[in-house]
Amino acid sequence: MTRAPVNPLLLRWSRERAGMAQADLALRFKKLPEWESGDRVPTLKQVEAFARAVHAPVGYMFLTEPPEETIPIPDFRTFARHSLRRPSPNLLDTIYACQERQSWYREFARVAGEPELNFVGSVSIETPPETVAAQMREALRFHVAARRECVGWVGALRLFIRRADEAGVLVMVNGIVASNSHRRLDPAEFRGFALCDTRAPLIFVNGKDTKAAQMFTLAHELAHIWLGASALSNMEAASGQGFRSEEVWCNAVAAEFLVPLDELQSDLRLNEPLPETLTRLARTFKVSTLVILRRLFDAGWLPRKSFDTAWALEAERLRKLVQAGSGGDFYRTTVARVGRRFTRALVVNTLEGQTLYRDAFRMLGVKSTEAFNKLGHEAGVVG
Repeated sequence: MTRAPVNPLLLRWSRERAGMAQADLALRFKKLPEWESGDRVPTLKQVEAFARAVHAPVGYMFLTEPPEETIPIPDFRTFARHSLRRPSPNLLDTIYACQERQSWYREFARVAGEPELNFVGSVSIETPPETVAAQMREALRFHVAARRECVGWVGALRLFIRRADEAGVLVMVNGIVASNSHRRLDPAEFRGFALCDTRAPLIFVNGKDTKAAQMFTLAHELAHIWLGASALSNMEAASGQGFRSEEVWCNAVAAEFLVPLDELQSDLRLNEPLPETLTRLARTFKVSTLVILRRLFDAGWLPRKSFDTAWALEAERLRKLVQAGSGGDFYRTTVARVGRRFTRALVVNTLEGQTLYRDAFRMLGVKSTEAFNKLGHEAGVVG
């Protein structure tokens, strides 16, 4: 039996990094308290199993001190005006997986001779949000009129994603790490991120958020793509006090993109109670009631004090709503998780012998040729 001279400090650090209590993990690893105290040394197999349980590289267990983990893209998240620290392994693994997919698609697009996308990095934060929002609506053909015809937020979100995909943006929506349903992504930690590239711009949206919130996140991250700046975000639709100027600007663009001020003003009804206004306009524009509140404030319809009070009440009401998520069809869900544009390209490239099946399985989150072929069928590239 081979004992592994692990650093007890790293065992404790990796457990806390994963947000797990010692008592919970000790149900599986009976000697964990003794490992962490240094009174007992685990076997190599036990260390490997422990590393898998806490979602950490096994090599971390043999370091002399905890590594300084940094998020590989600009982190614009804040809480109570302070930057957030110590990213979870779920967040890091999600970013790394998306970076791998983006790198693959970038090379695929280059070899295929796909042109660079001229809207990536085409504006600056000096550009008026109204101008950028209008450009985005034209490029994506996602006008309010198109949304009015959709059935609910789900239909509008699907149309939004499809139009972004058709414009050349890789859009991935997932509420878990890869296909592991035990590793849920927390919207409180992040709502989404953008990875900029002129041939393979990628947006990831946290699928554990509400559908209406996902609409705003996608619009916010698209603003980052237009700005040409990768970023990790957790910003809501509020005015953005305490956030970076780029985030405030992207929020303004997203708000104008989803709820153009001139169209909002034409839909306002004098003396209509605020709750009715919020419900009616949220259904019209297919956004959350919080976005409508933000735009009512922008339009001067609500004074600051009334806005702050209404925002707090509405945010609390929405927090109490439980978003039940059914798994749905596995293949349809998988296409949404990695994006239709990416799925189609990778499946075709693999069938042509340009990409190893092993690599394609890993990036798509499938484990068999049968599942791969069914996924290709769902994406419309396999008969």
